[in-house]
Amino acid sequence: MNKCPACHCKKSSKFSVPEMMFGMNQSFLYSHCHNCGSIWIDSIPESIDKFYPKNYYSFNKFEEDSALSKNLKKWRFKMHKIGFSIKAPQYFDWIDKLEVGVDDSIADIGCGDGILLKQLKYCGFQNLFGFDPFIDNETIISGLKIKKLPFEEISGFFDCIMFHHSFEHLKSPLRVFEKIAQILRSNGKALIRTPVSGSVVWEEEKEYWFQLDAPRHLFIPSVKGMQILAEKNGLELCSIVFDSLDTQFSISELYKRGIPLVKQDREKEFSKRELSNFVKRAEEVNRKGIGDQAAFYFRKM
Repeated sequence: MNKCPACHCKKSSKFSVPEMMFGMNQSFLYSHCHNCGSIWIDSIPESIDKFYPKNYYSFNKFEEDSALSKNLKKWRFKMHKIGFSIKAPQYFDWIDKLEVGVDDSIADIGCGDGILLKQLKYCGFQNLFGFDPFIDNETIISGLKIKKLPFEEISGFFDCIMFHHSFEHLKSPLRVFEKIAQILRSNGKALIRTPVSGSVVWEEEKEYWFQLDAPRHLFIPSVKGMQILAEKNGLELCSIVFDSLDTQFSISELYKRGIPLVKQDREKEFSKRELSNFVKRAEEVNRKGIGDQAAFYFRKM
């Protein structure tokens, strides 16, 4: 790929990134756009499936809640909606911003085992859909359907479409936004949570920044890149919330030491003070808008 997938600029800097999640001893060539700052892999491996083994984190088996736990979560959601909840239900720090109702059709792209969708179902949401081309088993129950299907092949229309760290795994960001615009209802909402370039840790660590995650992450946008993609497809970028974690610093440092993610023990490698400083620094870069991941909220105009 000789031009930026977001802004189509042909000027870029190339660099090599090692596969470090599993320590597979392979490196991959990436490009960094001189115009918008987005990052992309130059050539997608033909056998990309082998980089998603059974122990890949999003395939973790979901443990069904007990009947009591389900009822408690539904009760807590009702209390939250009327303003009496002390603590919001799990995941509702971003659900509230989407302003979706329990009857709205919600699609989670790259849902894995459907952990998030099942939690929403416990709260009372009744029109939930999940899509993931890498899952082994599909789920079809009342109010919830999880299908083994690539994003490009999805049909139907939705009130809300979500990508929770799946957007960066898709081949063509422009086609992704075209598809979002196609299947999103008028005034519908979209949420894309993804790593972003231009962060402090990217500038400091470069090829050891753990969110590059070669070769699984095919495209990592900048804020400018996301704005360009949205405007091309009639989507309004309503809000950006930086939600990066302390792991951006600790895991990247251990990558630099040559330790794959699956072999890392951060509590052994760092002191309590160092771990605490990572947390404080993550909070600081989020406040400044220079963390390494963010939630992008869109509306179809």
